[in-house]
Amino acid sequence: MQPLLDAIASTHLPVDAQRIFHGRGGLHSDCAHLSLDFFPPVWVLTSFQPVTDEELAAIGSALARRWEQLAPSETFNWVVQCRHEGQSSTQVMAGSVPDPHWVSEEGARYRVNVGRGQNHGLFLDMAEGRRWVQAFVKARTTPRSRVRVLNLFAYTCAFSVVALQAGARHVTNLDMSKGALAIGQQNHRANGVLDNASFLPHDIFSSWGKITRGGPYSLIVVDPPSYQKGSFVATKDYARLIKRIPDLLEPNGHVLLCLNAPELGPDFLRQHVSDMAPELVFVERLANPSSFSDVSNERSLKVLVYRSLPVPA
Repeated sequence: MQPLLDAIASTHLPVDAQRIFHGRGGLHSDCAHLSLDFFPPVWVLTSFQPVTDEELAAIGSALARRWEQLAPSETFNWVVQCRHEGQSSTQVMAGSVPDPHWVSEEGARYRVNVGRGQNHGLFLDMAEGRRWVQAFVKARTTPRSRVRVLNLFAYTCAFSVVALQAGARHVTNLDMSKGALAIGQQNHRANGVLDNASFLPHDIFSSWGKITRGGPYSLIVVDPPSYQKGSFVATKDYARLIKRIPDLLEPNGHVLLCLNAPELGPDFLRQHVSDMAPELVFVERLANPSSFSDVSNERSLKVLVYRSLPVPA
């Protein structure tokens, strides 16, 4: 557990929500079950196996000492979430969790909930993906080039927020979860970008008509769960989703294909594109945030960029 304690002792006080320690990356074998995030002003420890009271006491003491150095006049807040054998429990260990709880990332505000549930409302590992979307849209803000974005599996719509902040013409958010989209609407409102967004609480595979009518799109973001029974199973559903992408893209349109499944490498996506949408051209694989360093490029988050062909001259 020493690598985690060392990371706590050396961390600075982040302004934005971010990961502090990524044990899941496999760089520290004795801490492979542990991750530490900071959702200001709350520290969130996640463990993927049971943690002893002694271990929690040591981590709590380390956090309290560092907090006293970083923000001695502020309340110390920390939360522990344990995920094990399909079960999840969350406990507030010190202080409290704001309600509502808003955090920032590069000037955008997002509502999060670290007090319950496995997903907190903002996936920190996708920060580079959001940065790429922002840059892509900013480069296309003239009246003739302003982009229309399709955000599939939108969750709480962080991609949409940054796209609209960067000048997108319109973003269509689609997700089966009405609750997630409701938070997404709050995120849009908090950032002053609600007017040019639409929200479709539908199953993607039964909504192609609605999706097609909103296109064609300059950018499509595909960030599905790797395994969510009744919604999306990557090994079964990603291929049939990729098959639809070319018909939804405008010429020279781009698509961001995301996959967070350690057991499936980047070749899983590349092969599906080759088989189902060979007209798409590979552009690049985005680097992951440095705070999510992993022993294996195959295991870590995959974010691949493809584009459609331009109109022939």
